[in-house]
Amino acid sequence: MKGVKTKKELSPERREELLRTLEARFEKNMNRHEGLEWAKVQAKLEANAEKLSSLNEMERTGGEPDVVGHDQKTGEYIFFDCSPESPKGRTSVCYDREGLESRKEHKPKNTAMDMAAAMGIELLTEEQYLELQKLGNFDTKTSSWVKTPADIRKLGGALYCDRRYGRVFVGHNGAQSYYSARAFRGSLRV
Repeated sequence: MKGVKTKKELSPERREELLRTLEARFEKNMNRHEGLEWAKVQAKLEANAEKLSSLNEMERTGGEPDVVGHDQKTGEYIFFDCSPESPKGRTSVCYDREGLESRKEHKPKNTAMDMAAAMGIELLTEEQYLELQKLGNFDTKTSSWVKTPADIRKLGGALYCDRRYGRVFVGHNGAQSYYSARAFRGSLRV
């Protein structure tokens, strides 16, 4: 139906506010994306309302998304959640639906994988998380679920990462676990 706003479509006011926020973060943190130009990033964003909506969800939940790379082959810009600590609007979630369903009691309201899918983003992989940590010190008080390889997940586990004592650690828990200081970081290609 024409004229009906889809859930993914932002109001013009919110769109402009988000673009201003993203541009200010981009300009303030040039070390994350040396050699890239905001005008080109903005043009891609303005041409893709659904991706802009995903970035809005990353921002709304405390992720502070920023450009961390550019894929030369596809022309896509790569955004990661760059908040100093794991995004506050995504805490207390277990890893995935299977983990949630396996809990007998005290079930969390959501899962990292379900939230990411609803937002239109991917969880950072362990490799991406390590790349993010080269750009600054993240998760010094919190931790973030990362995309867990199938062989580990099949055995009931899930991986998380954090930074302690000046270095990055990869840890594991049962996928059904959840903590107030653990959320997840996402990536988005635009």
